[in-house]
Amino acid sequence: MEAKDALRVAAGAGGSGAVLKLALPAAVLFMAFLLLVGILGGGQSAQAIGDPCGDRGQPGAEIPGGDSTAGTGQTPGGSFRQKQIANAKAIDAVAVKGKLSGRASLIALMTALQESTLINISYGHLDSIGLFQQRPSQGWGTSTQIMDPTYSAGMFFFGAASGSPRGLTDIRDWESMPLGLAAQAVQISAYPDLYAGQEGAARQIAREAGIDLERPAAGTNNPGVPGPSGAPDRPEKCYPEGGGTPGKPGEPFHDGAAGWPASVRNPRSTADAIRWAEREAATGGKNWYQMCLVFVARTYGWSYSGVHYAIDHYREMPANMKHDKDRNPPPGALMYWDTGKRAGHVAIYLGDGKIASNDIKRPGYIDVVPATDIEKKWGSTYLGWAPPYFPKGG
Repeated sequence: MEAKDALRVAAGAGGSGAVLKLALPAAVLFMAFLLLVGILGGGQSAQAIGDPCGDRGQPGAEIPGGDSTAGTGQTPGGSFRQKQIANAKAIDAVAVKGKLSGRASLIALMTALQESTLINISYGHLDSIGLFQQRPSQGWGTSTQIMDPTYSAGMFFFGAASGSPRGLTDIRDWESMPLGLAAQAVQISAYPDLYAGQEGAARQIAREAGIDLERPAAGTNNPGVPGPSGAPDRPEKCYPEGGGTPGKPGEPFHDGAAGWPASVRNPRSTADAIRWAEREAATGGKNWYQMCLVFVARTYGWSYSGVHYAIDHYREMPANMKHDKDRNPPPGALMYWDTGKRAGHVAIYLGDGKIASNDIKRPGYIDVVPATDIEKKWGSTYLGWAPPYFPKGG
């Protein structure tokens, strides 16, 4: 059910590269290749929406922009968003009819966001299709049935009459277990940790769709079978340990000394990366909506970063490479901000106090702006800078 993420990297994260010119059959073949070489195991550079850690700052998580002409730094706009909202309403209508709580709707929305970006797609890994990427070959229904949002939502909530595959209400204690674990109990994904990251975005869509996520259940649910065991119910750590408030927000950034550790090796040199970023800002298209980590990886010549979120990229940086709160980055450094969202934000420092960043002026575009804009305009917290180190990139 996760090959769609590789397709996003192939088709959506490539800026104006030649991959965008591939027809769908070629993209599907490319997905198959990615599966063989193992990119799906660690090369997903941009997950679907995921920002469960609060409402402060921008952007949320990285998602494909679609036709987001009416969007902001946090939410896509245009027909893409309208389709998401329509599908969210269809899912919730099934939950209401089945007398399920708003929590059930929330879990379903989180699942559909992770599986399909809440768009009713007719393709996926193997024979997976639809909002929940259900597979006809695994008993979820016929292709025609699964492509019906009402039917597929019903299967997600209630499962098959035979008990296999199971639905959410077949899972014992689903109402009290962590949201992401409840989704995983139904989906049985190879990437079980990704569903939890969709909570914030699911709540945002629910607000826009007028869905009451606090609605109590109106009936008695099946006590079900045991769900996953041994998983801790703990608050998610959204930001790197040691990160915190910088000096004075808005204080200028100055150029530091250049020179990276010997282990920092990229397809592009620092000078070429800066030129590439500046050229993308001058001539590039609307391909970077909430794709900050993809952008900096591409700037240095990588196809993907190998890390799900910008803030995780900073957290996983070797300690000797992290310069917490330091406002003297060298040109070419990666700068990181705590946005109050799961994904955080990263941009490339160009020198003279400027960065190349997506979404700060125009959603989806790269612009050269003062580095202080991330604090001043988005209310974000500067964490620090690090060399352009992509040990999991490819």
